Amino acid sequence: MQFEFVDEINPQIGKVLDEGFEKYAEQNNVVCNYQDLYLIAKEGDEIAGAITARAYYSEVHVCDLIVVEKFRRQQIGKKLLLKIEEYAKEKGLTNINLSTYAFQAPEFYKKLGYQVEFVRENKKDPKITKYYLSKDI
Repeated sequence: MQFEFVDEINPQIGKVLDEGFEKYAEQNNVVCNYQDLYLIAKEGDEIAGAITARAYYSEVHVCDLIVVEKFRRQQIGKKLLLKIEEYAKEKGLTNINLSTYAFQAPEFYKKLGYQVEFVRENKKDPKITKYYLSKDI
């Protein structure tokens, strides 16, 4: 058996992952409903921010949320997240979950109604203490 790191998920790997999760869920009478979500905010031709997420089972997991520095403080991050919440509600999903580090945005998410479920403290560097949050929708 060989193990290899790859730079990206190509169609062959994607197929193995998708089919494997779908089959396992089906064997357990669960519906996967996998869908990758990529939402961008644009000002003209310029990307102001982006959010990546994955909808599956009955939830959405937010992977990445970023607003380009010159566009910050304009509620773009909030609007991106609200669009994901809107999508989740339309699809009948039950919650959104995500993680963030202490130096990033735990307070931002709390202001938008996300609840801290768990904090994994980093004793060597408190700035990278990790917060796990969710919001029922």
